[in-house]
Amino acid sequence: MDSLPLQLLLGVGSVLGVYTIALELSTEQLESFLLGIGIGLSVFALGSVVTSQSYTNKTAEKPRSERSIKEAGPPQTPHHVHVLSQLQDMFELSTSQLQRIVKQMLWDMNRGLEKDNEAIKMLPTHVCHLPKGTEAGSYLALDLGGTNFRVCVFTLDGKGGVETRQSKFMIADAVKTSEGAALFDFIADCVKQFFVDHQDTLSNGVNHKWKLGFCFSFPVNQVSINEGSLLVWTKGFTASNVVGENAVKLLQDAFTRKSLNIEVSALVNDTTGTLMSLAYSKPSTCAGMILGTGSNCAYIEKIENIIKYKGSREGISEMLINMEWGGFDDTHIVIPRTKYDYKLDSDTPTPGTWTFEQLISGLYLGEIVRIVLSDLADQGDLFENCGASPELKKKNAFETAYMSKIEIDNSHDLIKVKQILEVQLGIKHTTLIDRRIVKSVCALVGTRSARLAAAGVAAVVTKMNKLATPGCIVGIDGSLFELYPNYQNRMRSALVEMLGMCADNITLEQARDGSGQGAALIAALAEE
Repeated sequence: MDSLPLQLLLGVGSVLGVYTIALELSTEQLESFLLGIGIGLSVFALGSVVTSQSYTNKTAEKPRSERSIKEAGPPQTPHHVHVLSQLQDMFELSTSQLQRIVKQMLWDMNRGLEKDNEAIKMLPTHVCHLPKGTEAGSYLALDLGGTNFRVCVFTLDGKGGVETRQSKFMIADAVKTSEGAALFDFIADCVKQFFVDHQDTLSNGVNHKWKLGFCFSFPVNQVSINEGSLLVWTKGFTASNVVGENAVKLLQDAFTRKSLNIEVSALVNDTTGTLMSLAYSKPSTCAGMILGTGSNCAYIEKIENIIKYKGSREGISEMLINMEWGGFDDTHIVIPRTKYDYKLDSDTPTPGTWTFEQLISGLYLGEIVRIVLSDLADQGDLFENCGASPELKKKNAFETAYMSKIEIDNSHDLIKVKQILEVQLGIKHTTLIDRRIVKSVCALVGTRSARLAAAGVAAVVTKMNKLATPGCIVGIDGSLFELYPNYQNRMRSALVEMLGMCADNITLEQARDGSGQGAALIAALAEE
């Protein structure tokens, strides 16, 4: 057995207490030791281990079979059993693979804190204080970055309570891909419509001087609390003349064109907003996460660790960091990719980028399933009686919402699965074996998403040195976490696998519609 000189230093704050222990172990012995005390490779990933060469895990255990796959029912021929087995090998992530992902993410987080243009952006938000729960007043918030665009007024009662009025507006693809001024004019028009819709319930109307928090859920180089330029569009947006421009100014100019008396006082990412929103009522909140159309995370970082931050540090002990982790592992170092993932990526507006988000977020999961099903049909392994329908061949025809409905179908004949395949997708005839395979594919893709999201949580909590601290709350907003069957349980299961008993110290909490409320809170704090 190869032996590497490894110096493991576990000091104050570790699960071993205040003792410092020096060990010289082989790689396998080290992993066994860490797993044995219940923290897996999370402490190792944090950088507690100093070694002369990169760590390589030599104990690749078999991936676990997902219970929901079994619930779909086994294919009834040896050939179909083999097909499903191959898919499991492609999509399942073992515990050791997840631990390596955590280790790499921690490495990339530190790199992103040191300098710009790294895989994980680690963007300073200029938000340096959490809410106290005593903030009061009415504030306007806009939430742009997902399937719907929201306009909200939040009335804070100063006791941790909030009253909300909101309107949702669909953003057509034509608007997402239009000229930038047209996109922001559309936003301003929606704000006008909001005040029309709520004129009978708002004490202050459209002519009131409103302070606004703008939740702009895209990668932004933020230079102050109310100034930041777009780095790159994601989530299907490609509006021209916006990348490189100050998003606050673009919105403020649109308000001026539409004669709206609104001051954009805070620019916020949805993850930052989610963290702030939950912290208003639960001060133990330490991170905010989005698991919906997109995926991202924000957390509280010590100011001395943000090496690249050029602003004043006077009176600042910590700052919220918007990770922008969608580009993690774009170089394909640790996360196994399938041929289906490569196909999905090649059809995106910016191939080779934001590939971590593609494996997790709701915008892409349904399309991955569609590509898998289409390929299986082409190979004669699925829908043998009729092949793939023209609808199944259309990009994005298989909605992520279908996956939820399919996974929750526990009827004997999988009636809901049959309806989706034959009615929505136009497949002429499906067998029970077909439907079981489709349900299994959905479970594989959905489970991989949840386990990768859990790896992100493990990395963030480890980075904050919160593994041994009970009561660390991670606020999570988004339809995947809230609505997708078994998603939360799959995340928790993966955390236990990676972190052992330390997973009990982490609470994953729903923060419904938190991004907009958080933007309003930051606008309130900006007035102080």
